[in-house]
Amino acid sequence: MTPWQAARLYALKSVWATTGSRSAGRALVSALGSPDEGVRTVAGMFLAQGGQRAEPLVEEAIQRREHLPLVLVIAGDIGAARLTPALRRLAADTDPQVAKAAQDALRILSARQSADPAPSR
Repeated sequence: MTPWQAARLYALKSVWATTGSRSAGRALVSALGSPDEGVRTVAGMFLAQGGQRAEPLVEEAIQRREHLPLVLVIAGDIGAARLTPALRRLAADTDPQVAKAAQDALRILSARQSADPAPSR
């Protein structure tokens, strides 16, 4: 990853985090398709750091079938339990990478739910 690519990703993350700009968030999702592993990794980390703010972007990417293996794992990492039905469908996908990533995301979600303490009343 070049310094320029790193700076661009950081700028996109900053704009997305401070303003909620969907276009900046979508550019991070788009970076998941980069041929450069470093770019993919940093973009994925920034999306995961966004937590629930990233959920609409992840959902949109799932609907468009964009960068599914990475997007599905990010769904698990951010705790996007609302996307469980889509993850279950994709766990049976004909693409083995997609199916495995969906199964991994479901495992991550399950582990997160098990680790969360019961809400107190």
